[in-house]
Amino acid sequence: MSTGPDHPARAVVDLDAIRDNVRTLRTTAPTAQVMAVVKADAYGHGLAPAARAALAGGATWLGTAHAAEALAVRAVVGPEARILTWLYAPGAPFADLIRNDVDIAVAAAWALDEVADGARAAGRTVRVHLKVDTGLGRNGIMPEDLPAVLDRAAALQAEGSLAIVGLMSHFALADEPDHPSVKMQTHAFEDAMRTAEAAGMPIEVRHIANSAATLTNPSAHYDLVRAGIAVYGLSPVPHLGAPGDYGLRPAMTLEARLATVKRVPSGHGVSYGHFYTTTQDTVLGVVPLGYGDGIPRHASGGSLGPGGPVLVGGGVDDVAAPDTGLGTARVLRIAGRVCMDQVLLDLGPYAPEQAGDVVTLFGASDGLARAGAPNAEDWAQAAGTISYEIVTRLGARVPRVYAGTAGRETA
Repeated sequence: MSTGPDHPARAVVDLDAIRDNVRTLRTTAPTAQVMAVVKADAYGHGLAPAARAALAGGATWLGTAHAAEALAVRAVVGPEARILTWLYAPGAPFADLIRNDVDIAVAAAWALDEVADGARAAGRTVRVHLKVDTGLGRNGIMPEDLPAVLDRAAALQAEGSLAIVGLMSHFALADEPDHPSVKMQTHAFEDAMRTAEAAGMPIEVRHIANSAATLTNPSAHYDLVRAGIAVYGLSPVPHLGAPGDYGLRPAMTLEARLATVKRVPSGHGVSYGHFYTTTQDTVLGVVPLGYGDGIPRHASGGSLGPGGPVLVGGGVDDVAAPDTGLGTARVLRIAGRVCMDQVLLDLGPYAPEQAGDVVTLFGASDGLARAGAPNAEDWAQAAGTISYEIVTRLGARVPRVYAGTAGRETA
């Protein structure tokens, strides 16, 4: 690990893992194109390198939530890929999006006319995907409102302002593939397809599948799958399988150097509130990462809970059983309250670690239960959240360092 003197921690992003995960998704959904969703700075992995790596793996679409993200992606990848953006408020820079050849999702009747105005200003026809609310209750046109939206779309299409090329929706419980809502939403989506067809709208791409549906529900693949978390190697259905079960590997490893290692007596309080107290003379280690870097405060340990897991003393392949001796890797839990800039570990009375030694918070592992080394899902379990949040919330103060060759710019 080499972070430089200003950065005691780093996130290593394996671009080859992103590429290979997309290849796996293409194999999993062989009848559909793959959209790699790169919103939120590619789930914390870095928008530009992740987008290029996903294209190297065979993604033909890139997905963003916000307009600014779509424009940033276009600047990175050039004309190479289709880009779709889907979340905005009135007054969004539609003309700029259209000039940059970005497809735009329309999830409300008002947006049709604003998007058409943007097309007129840009002097181009905009490609539109109608988003239907099939049961998630979030963004989307209600089914009963779809006929009126289609009528207005037909008029705008006739004048050349827009072309309806896509129909999309989003599952509420795709991570529970046998839940009755999945079938209900699929039926509602297919009803919307028939409504569009009856209105004379030829739909180029139909898409509803997220990562979970891509991996577990082939009937929902249609023409395009929108994969997010799976692109980055994390399982969207951890209760059904680890990343490796789906041919994925996590792309991000979070590492830090121990800042302080010191001996303390039995009964010594640790961190704010003393929610952890040492039970013997022991050695404490300070890890220079905290909630200011995106480490969840809910992953505090001691009487507050199990604490986030940290691999100490070696690599994933060197993990020792809990009762083995010194000098081998072991997994410890955060001791006490997560602070803004640091967390603490009880390294044990005979700890060999010294300041500067590297510890790994999570990495390319199938998790504690499978590999004996933590991944982002283990942190999610400790914090009562999901792995998506663990990687996406990692702060800008933690530098991203890129490994692998996939999608790197050439000189």
